Amino acid sequence: MLEETLRHGPHWVSSLHAHLVFVTKYRRETIDPDVLKVIIAAFNGVCKKFDVILEETMPGELGEHVHVLVEYPPRVAISTLVQSMKSVSSRKIGESFPDIKIGWGKHSFWSPSYFAASCGGAPLELVKQYIQEQKNKRKRK
Repeated sequence: MLEETLRHGPHWVSSLHAHLVFVTKYRRETIDPDVLKVIIAAFNGVCKKFDVILEETMPGELGEHVHVLVEYPPRVAISTLVQSMKSVSSRKIGESFPDIKIGWGKHSFWSPSYFAASCGGAPLELVKQYIQEQKNKRKRK
């Protein structure tokens, strides 16, 4: 393990990465490039607050989910990070694109579920490549 990949805290050293996938409510195909910009900005703000590094973000096929790779310190609970990322981005999307929420009532932009996987065993470049390739898959459909 390379020294630059390690994070140091007062009583810990870590190298924690998670691959997250968030799906839109009802799998609606609403993630276009403009919406993605708002999502990334919201995710960056949340990550900064949590001392998390947002390494990759890419929409998946059909514009109804997004893949995210984060590097986080051990004091951050993934469930808390995910909740904050989804709630802040949902609010920002609603503010920037009020038409997206039409017909959704008070529902969130995101489905209540999510996927999270530890990336410690896989080379991170492979995970990044996989996330980046999601854009190519989306274009083929």
